[in-house]
Amino acid sequence: MTKIAGVVLFPGSGSSSGHSSLIAIETELAPLPVARCDFPYRLAGKPFPDKPPVLLDCIRTHVREFAESLGVETSAIVIGGRSMGGRMCSMAVADTEDPLDVAGLILISYPLHPPKKPENMRIEHLPRVKVPTLCVSGTKDTFGTPAELETAFAVVPGEITWQWVENGRHELARADADVAQRIASWISTTNFAS
Repeated sequence: MTKIAGVVLFPGSGSSSGHSSLIAIETELAPLPVARCDFPYRLAGKPFPDKPPVLLDCIRTHVREFAESLGVETSAIVIGGRSMGGRMCSMAVADTEDPLDVAGLILISYPLHPPKKPENMRIEHLPRVKVPTLCVSGTKDTFGTPAELETAFAVVPGEITWQWVENGRHELARADADVAQRIASWISTTNFAS
């Protein structure tokens, strides 16, 4: 049985905490407590994401409040999300000034680079990601091919588990249940540091 006390999930830039994939994960992980959180710009009805410092502060606040509500340290919590949400979680864990101490990371459709712009890699922080990390991506994701992702994440000192959704694009449409099951399996079988 896992030592994880709960999971906090964040959506991609164009969706909310009510995204079907996040709900599917919460359902699959029950009775494990799951918090689905929105970023400030989404709550304000704005179409474009806040700057990274605002997003990172939001993640730290939500995760710390969730851990406190469960009566545990943040180190007993797994965090992650879809696309931008997952990337921001990985940046919060790797932050040099106020790193978030968590048990592990879930990165769904990690946006390695913008479509058709492989020169704009989002990897500066990856060498500081030291926690067990699950990466779930489609084999046809235009934000990063399997080969690009595996090469980029080779610098991560933490244990990486790769899960590929065959023919999946960035949205991983119609794969919510499949992705949720993969996440539940990873959480139940991963040896998180206590």
